[in-house]
Amino acid sequence: MGAKGSLAQSRYHSHPHRTPSWGTPGACLFVSAITPRLRGRVPDPVRADRLPSLLPPGVRRPPKHGAAPGLSGFVPVRSILGSISITQQRLKQLDMIHLVRKLRETGKQELAYHTRPFVLCGIPLRRPPPGELVHRSQKGKFFLEIIAHPCFGLPFGQDRLIPIWVATLAVKQKSRTVRFRRAAQLLEFPQLPKDGIHYRRLIQGFQRIFAASIFFGTDVEQEADKVFDWARFHFFDHMMLWFERAEFQNSPGPDRAKNIITLSEGFYEEVNQHPIPVERHVVAGLANAPGLLDFYVWIVWKSWTVRAALARIPLFGSQGLQGQLGTARYSRNKRFRQTLRRWLERIKLFWPECPAEPSQDGSFLLARSSSQTPAIRCMSASRPSNTTQGS
Repeated sequence: MGAKGSLAQSRYHSHPHRTPSWGTPGACLFVSAITPRLRGRVPDPVRADRLPSLLPPGVRRPPKHGAAPGLSGFVPVRSILGSISITQQRLKQLDMIHLVRKLRETGKQELAYHTRPFVLCGIPLRRPPPGELVHRSQKGKFFLEIIAHPCFGLPFGQDRLIPIWVATLAVKQKSRTVRFRRAAQLLEFPQLPKDGIHYRRLIQGFQRIFAASIFFGTDVEQEADKVFDWARFHFFDHMMLWFERAEFQNSPGPDRAKNIITLSEGFYEEVNQHPIPVERHVVAGLANAPGLLDFYVWIVWKSWTVRAALARIPLFGSQGLQGQLGTARYSRNKRFRQTLRRWLERIKLFWPECPAEPSQDGSFLLARSSSQTPAIRCMSASRPSNTTQGS
């Protein structure tokens, strides 16, 4: 950065109320990207004399002349958060974006693991209507069908965090049977609040996941023949969980190691043979946006598997991205195009080098190879297997 950037940074650091993690011009860049009122502005520290209407009550504009050394009209960003419509939740998102990019640059990413069926074909984004017990999703030759238990219903929404967490434990512990001390660790994994609402959602999510049956495979036409390559499995064979209220109320509670989940043989084989790495902090940052989380994980994986100069992924139709991500039932084509552009903007905050963009006519997503700038740097050590190509 030039002299001007250095001077701005020194002034930014000199303010006595400046929080260290926000003491860089990069923090202002995130504010510009997230906040509509600041979008498109130069990522310099906020000047009080340029934004007088944004100053909260009680904060006076510093004088133009004779200001204290190092201040020169600058105010802390946190002192005007309320005036520029940045909530604590938005501030947490900014911190997460900063952390994800920092860990990627330093090569210290913390990995979780997802499974191929749910990267290629997602589960419902929202709660299905009462009585709907079958969900089917297809992408290319791959399809996923989930049949729910009538007492619990289909998995949906944040339930997708459970297979990610359990698959991560299975990969790290190298066992079909995974053990952990506290059920609240699942809420800590994506950094969700440990309160009554999320506590009940966690219990209900485990019930829906445990009771569901899954069909995953391919339908392939070969000349005059039709080839079926299907697998049927369920998530878990056995599950023993201790849901203690004390641990969800930030109380110590007894120290137990009796939480046990035994993955089904089919699910463990899928996890063991085709583990797909994901960034744990991105999972945490997008835990409340299941559609965006699915899209992020998929585009990170898809761009890494691209071997041609350019991949053209259709957005609509029986094999389009809209159907794969499960948004076809919620939005029209025009609305999905807008959603996709918004998602790509969010993704490029976490991963600025994301090599994907919509086509000019809005019918395709254009994806290039990310082998030179992958989102997950450790993937550069190996190329993907052929078993997941063609999707």
